Amino acid sequence: MVQIILFAPLVGAIIAGFGHRIIGDRAAQMVTTGLLFLAAFLSWIVFLWLPEGTQHIQIMRWIDSGSFQTDWSIRLDRLTSIMLVVVTTISALVHLYSMGYMAHDDQFEPESYRPRFFAYLSFFTFSMLALVTADNLLQMFFGWEGVGVASYLLIGFYYKKPSANAAAIKAFVVNRVGDFGFALGIAAIFLLTDSIRLDEVFAAAPMLAETDVRFLWTEWNAANLIAFLLFVGAMGKSAQLFLHTWLPDAMEGPTPVSALIHAATMVTAGVFLVSRMSPLMEYAPQAMGFIVAIGAATAFVAATIGLVQNDIKRVIAYSTMSQLGYMFVAAGVGVYSVAMFHLFTHAFFKAMLFLGAGSVIHGMHHEQDMRNYGGLKSKFPITFWIMLIGTLAITGVGIPLTHIGFAGFLSKDAVIESAWAGTDGGAAFWLLVVAALFTSFYSWRLMFLTFWGKPRGDKHTHEHAHESPRVMTIPLGVLALGAVFSGMVWYGSFFGSHEEVNRFFGIPEHQVEAVDEGGEGEEAAHAVAAAPEGAIFMHPDNHVLDDAHHAPTWVKVSPFVAMVIGFATAWWFYIANPTLPKRLARSQPHLYRFLLNKWYFDEAYDFLFVRPAKALGRFLWKRGDGNVIDGAINGLAMGVVPWFTRLAGRLQSGYVFTYAFAMVIGIVVLITIMAITGGAN
Repeated sequence: MVQIILFAPLVGAIIAGFGHRIIGDRAAQMVTTGLLFLAAFLSWIVFLWLPEGTQHIQIMRWIDSGSFQTDWSIRLDRLTSIMLVVVTTISALVHLYSMGYMAHDDQFEPESYRPRFFAYLSFFTFSMLALVTADNLLQMFFGWEGVGVASYLLIGFYYKKPSANAAAIKAFVVNRVGDFGFALGIAAIFLLTDSIRLDEVFAAAPMLAETDVRFLWTEWNAANLIAFLLFVGAMGKSAQLFLHTWLPDAMEGPTPVSALIHAATMVTAGVFLVSRMSPLMEYAPQAMGFIVAIGAATAFVAATIGLVQNDIKRVIAYSTMSQLGYMFVAAGVGVYSVAMFHLFTHAFFKAMLFLGAGSVIHGMHHEQDMRNYGGLKSKFPITFWIMLIGTLAITGVGIPLTHIGFAGFLSKDAVIESAWAGTDGGAAFWLLVVAALFTSFYSWRLMFLTFWGKPRGDKHTHEHAHESPRVMTIPLGVLALGAVFSGMVWYGSFFGSHEEVNRFFGIPEHQVEAVDEGGEGEEAAHAVAAAPEGAIFMHPDNHVLDDAHHAPTWVKVSPFVAMVIGFATAWWFYIANPTLPKRLARSQPHLYRFLLNKWYFDEAYDFLFVRPAKALGRFLWKRGDGNVIDGAINGLAMGVVPWFTRLAGRLQSGYVFTYAFAMVIGIVVLITIMAITGGAN
């Protein structure tokens, strides 16, 4: 069954990519979409009826070279099943949605672009499934790079647009920076453990925690160094601060791409990686502190930028970046189940928001500037209610101090409570609370600018605005179910008592007892880590999950209060007093431009990296290639060779006496050489 889930998208990609001329455009779309729905159906069966323990399903022998041996095999546990559901469900719905969205796309002349688009989507899904089912780090890296290639193809799908090509290259290059760190981490693991199989790496974690390794002219703790390098890879793929600049530009791709790659699947690969490597991360406290700091800073910075963006897709993109920061904070404090909880719920409401935005863009003839929207509630009745549900989910609407609310209310509160417990109410906790306030503000700002008020912008566009076809609204309705109910249904499994969480993630009783007792010292911890049997591992000294449940009431209600303040402020700015935002922007021009220009990260990177790289390239081109290489070759071709040519030409006079004279000279030279060397004897 799991093999079908893994390879069904690959089969669809091959059929659509290479066989569309035989079966036709429509059939290619139907095949890829049908295979994804089959994979999604089977994934839900695996998720709901997953057997206890971890299963290893071998597909084939892959590499066997000396001590380096690895198979292509599937690791099936709770983490895998969660990601299978997220990836295949979102991908199947995006495939269905794309059949309507791309039907009248005017970016290309009528040709084979639609089968190519669906082939790219299916290839991306296969690569993502290869990543999340990996039983060793090489297979994971294979899927990791596969989704990078697929994202490059999909972001630059509108290849006739220079901005799309530039965004695809930017995403590819920035991700290579993170991937280099990931590759170094894998190399370090193999160097120190002589293995890349996950079980063997996990068993070696206590040893790595007690090992020092020399790297960059200094000594490092091996566990901390490896965890840091792996997280650098996660930073690039999950658009964390400093390696985040590719994500907003990636909105140049078609909107279904944004929903699939940049909301629910590829960008969550980093969170999955940190959670998968929890047996190692638990022995790397310095690296975990770094993860918390980067995650909290990312959540805050992205939320501030989202306050002033005008492109509807960019607002949601920065929202994605901010929510990923929440997930990393939860993972960084050691509550991996909560990180996966927010990943799980976020997939539903964020994909729904992106597809809802795509519905608006489709109906408004590809207009994306919210300043040209307004009053669209009557034009898009279904899309309005769907996006309202998504907004209620992402802002965290629910009943405080209960387990009743939209998906984001429960998972975001769990993250914030875990941050309070894991940092003793430190800066990370407060940054997440402030980010929750900003999230509420810019989410309601998007709704008010889009659906309320008077129509703005082109009158003709507004008059011809229309609701999307049913093939696009049905996926939105399905995602709405997840945005409403997923948090309430699975709250206990991800953030319940230790017993509930351990049972859900397949952690055996002896590991539970070690965590509960927690007083047996490092020997007990090492014994548990040497044979980790659950999908996640928590060190016996890790009590953050329990402490989060005992957070004070003010901590538990702080996200709700922040949400209310954000909503009230957005209502005051854009409904009650719509001239206030412009006045505020004029009164604070420097702050407004600072946020509008995204903290000037792109400008700083352009000055520090892009311009020097181009200058070096020009120098090597003009001075190195032009003057040295071409100069030497041209000098040889235009100086030395013609001289010898002219000399040879003079020798070819055509007169017999000239050739006779040359023969005599030659004989004299030969006799002289023989006389000198004694060859005449």
